[in-house]
Amino acid sequence: MLDAVVSGASRALVAEGDVDLLDVAGLDLSDVDLSGADLANGLLTETVLRGARMPGADLYRARLEAAVLDEADLAGASLVKAELDGASLRGARLDGADFGSVEMYGVDAREASFRGAVLHGASLDAVDLRGADLSDASVARTFLQVVLDDRTVVDGLTGTVFGPAVVVDAEGRRELSGADLESWLNGKGAKVRVLSP
Repeated sequence: MLDAVVSGASRALVAEGDVDLLDVAGLDLSDVDLSGADLANGLLTETVLRGARMPGADLYRARLEAAVLDEADLAGASLVKAELDGASLRGARLDGADFGSVEMYGVDAREASFRGAVLHGASLDAVDLRGADLSDASVARTFLQVVLDDRTVVDGLTGTVFGPAVVVDAEGRRELSGADLESWLNGKGAKVRVLSP
C-alpha cells in the first residue's frame, strides 16, 4: 500500500535488516490513507499531508519539519522523538497520540485536538494552541511555551510543565509563568504543576 502511495519517492534499504527509510520530502500526499503505516525515521520535511488518514501510524523519529498536516487524522499515532519544527497541525486530530520527547518549534496547532495525548518530555516552543483541545492529555516535564486562549480546552490535563506561556483572553495578551500559569490552567479544569526552570 505504502509503495503505491509514494511511487516516485526514493527508498533506501538499510544495510542491516530490512528496514526501509522513507523519503517523501516535499511531496503532496493530501488525503492519503496511511492508517497504521510504518513511517519511522521517515523524511517527510515539507510534505503536504492535508486531510491524510494516519491513525495508529508509527512516526518514531520522523522528520516532519514544515510539513502540512492540517485536518489530518493521527489519532493513536506514535510521534515519539519526531521533529515537527515549523509544521502546521491546524485542525488535526491527534487524540491519544504519543508525543514523547517530540520537538515542536513554531508550530501552528490552532483548533487541533490532543485529547488524551501523551506529551511526556516534549518541547513545545512558540506553538500556537489557540482553540486546541488538550482534554485529559498527560504532560511530564513538558516545555509548554505556547500561546493559549479562552477557547483552549485543558480540562483533565495532568502532570508537570515548564512555562512561560502566552495567554490571549479578555485581559489582553500576557505572559504567565509559575504560580500564575498554574492558576490559569487549573482554573480551567487542569491538574498541572508548573515547575521552576
